[in-house]
Amino acid sequence: MTKHGTKSASYARAISDDFTILNGGDIADIAHFLCVLHGRHPSIVDHTATRSTDTLTRDWLTRAIDGFTAERALLTKLTVSAGPIMGLPIEDQSNKAVLAQRKALEMLAQSDRNGCALGASFALILDWHAIRPLLNNIAIRIGVEPFSLTLPSSETTNNLHSELTQSGSLGRAINFGVDQILTQHRGLWQLLEARRNARRVD
Repeated sequence: MTKHGTKSASYARAISDDFTILNGGDIADIAHFLCVLHGRHPSIVDHTATRSTDTLTRDWLTRAIDGFTAERALLTKLTVSAGPIMGLPIEDQSNKAVLAQRKALEMLAQSDRNGCALGASFALILDWHAIRPLLNNIAIRIGVEPFSLTLPSSETTNNLHSELTQSGSLGRAINFGVDQILTQHRGLWQLLEARRNARRVD
């Protein structure tokens, strides 16, 4: 389900293969812009919980909310410890782009179409399992102690997704939400790579 999310981004794959390619500016960018996108409360999963009455998802959402609350705290700590992002000619464009992404995700998470918000939450949790190892490396690099991930497992999330998407209309809405989150995440990594390249040209 996450084939076109973080793992599909060449920059994220390159970092996973060799974290030493990142300098301080690259690290500050990753922490800062992930925090802009996902560091605010309420999160996507918080919004989803207010719209879901399905008993199948209640326990999963409770664990997702608790786990992502801890992830937001980690993002904030990493952003502060990594320091300010470096000025680039594309600075204003970068901030506007990620703020627009955040607005799009907030609208998706508050959609009245049954299943959209839940799909967004599924994708967020699944893709975070790909993002978190990168954040762990950042934490170690800048002297922050990482802690264990407490989000629902990928297996549990995939199983719940499979069960709920057997219904036609609900399944389409869930998968729409999934696709939107993964597309935004891939776009974020592309922006981060563009900033890295611009920094090296300067």
